[in-house]
Amino acid sequence: MNNQQNILIIGAGLCGSLLALRLGQRGYNVSVYEKRPDLRKVDISSGRSINLAFSNRGQKAMKLVGLEKKVKALCIPMNGRMIHDTHGNTFLSNYSGREHEYINSISRGGLNTLLLDEAEKHENVKVFFNSKCLSVDFENTTALFKDYTSKKEFVEDADVIIAADGAGSALRKSYYLGKKFLFSFSQDWLSHGYKELAILPKENGDYKTYKNALHIWPRGDFMLIALPNLDGSFTVTLFLSYDEGEYNFNNLNTENRVLEFFQKEFPDALSIMPNLLDDFFTNPTSPLGTIKCSPWHYKGNTLLMGDAAHAIVPFYGQGMNASFEDVTEFDKVLDQGYNDWETIFKTFEKNRKRDTDAIADLAIDNFHEMKDHVANPIFQEKRKLEMALEKEFPDEYASKYSMVTFNENIGYREAMITGRAQDKAILNLLTDKKIDISGDLKSNLEKIKKETEAILEDDRIAGLK
Repeated sequence: MNNQQNILIIGAGLCGSLLALRLGQRGYNVSVYEKRPDLRKVDISSGRSINLAFSNRGQKAMKLVGLEKKVKALCIPMNGRMIHDTHGNTFLSNYSGREHEYINSISRGGLNTLLLDEAEKHENVKVFFNSKCLSVDFENTTALFKDYTSKKEFVEDADVIIAADGAGSALRKSYYLGKKFLFSFSQDWLSHGYKELAILPKENGDYKTYKNALHIWPRGDFMLIALPNLDGSFTVTLFLSYDEGEYNFNNLNTENRVLEFFQKEFPDALSIMPNLLDDFFTNPTSPLGTIKCSPWHYKGNTLLMGDAAHAIVPFYGQGMNASFEDVTEFDKVLDQGYNDWETIFKTFEKNRKRDTDAIADLAIDNFHEMKDHVANPIFQEKRKLEMALEKEFPDEYASKYSMVTFNENIGYREAMITGRAQDKAILNLLTDKKIDISGDLKSNLEKIKKETEAILEDDRIAGLK
């Protein structure tokens, strides 16, 4: 493939800026158009999560573009989940029994800034802001934009257009409205939304609670989480139903009602959030949804990537990591030496879609796990056993979470199928009292392996694998 071709990327967020950097490194002429102002000059967070969970699949992408060390400086390690009960009691549940495995809290803005700066170091990469894509003519490989500064519309063409413009993708909308080919699209909303809040640092800049964990207040039908920031603060997110339950976003409409809710459900969080009411009534309540579609490409002209192709809910901490993995997988296809974009796009989608469908389903699973199951005694037993197995047999056992989060060489689908079978095996064995978490670990491991393989075999026979 001639790397002197012109590539137009819609969207300069995390996925678009990483893609621009990598294609720039490969020698392509890249133009990136972003509807928002330059985040390096203007605060554009507007209630979106300002920090994200960064793990091995994302790290693999940073290694690809040579930014491992620079990104590490933006990270705060989180070794596990700090669970908070309604009385303020806490316990730490590690993510892995292997000490070197942990996730990181990272600033969305800081990471995006780094990627944009690195991309613009290449003369063949140009980034334009305040330029909203209105539609894409995917048959003629042109895109219609509106310049927010001049208010004028203009058309850009390229050899190929790649849309990394998120869940509201203009290209995906053009596919759907164009009715020029068979395009499947689904958008499924949770009954819950989310609202960003904050735990501010102490006056001396220290953290008000334990720094190196993802804090969770699981309450069955809703939850609160908190991730640390480099400045000593925590980004706090409330996940709550819009209209169900005693407390919901629709009826938390007065200051007294909000304070009553937090005093009852999250008293220890409330005690370190004097800014709660300001945050609650200032920041928006946003929806949570999953988007799946196919095909991602039209001939060799256009391609969807990242959230534009597969937006997911945030409960596995894999949205950004999955989008970054798109770039590494796309790069692998480019290395295969195909001579036309249609083959490249088709191969990329064939290799990738079943994994992105899998992580979308896993993210929904983890929503229920985080808000409810982490406080369940049998789930806690299961996690203790898994941590012990990973510590004692690091090369023989990996939990579903570890396979998804820490093993970047296992596809999401494989991790989902194997991990679900393991989860079922352990819960069955614990419930039937065929294993004991205080029993012999080697014996427990053999029983789990045998039961897992039996479940996988049943799945194979049923055509589920």
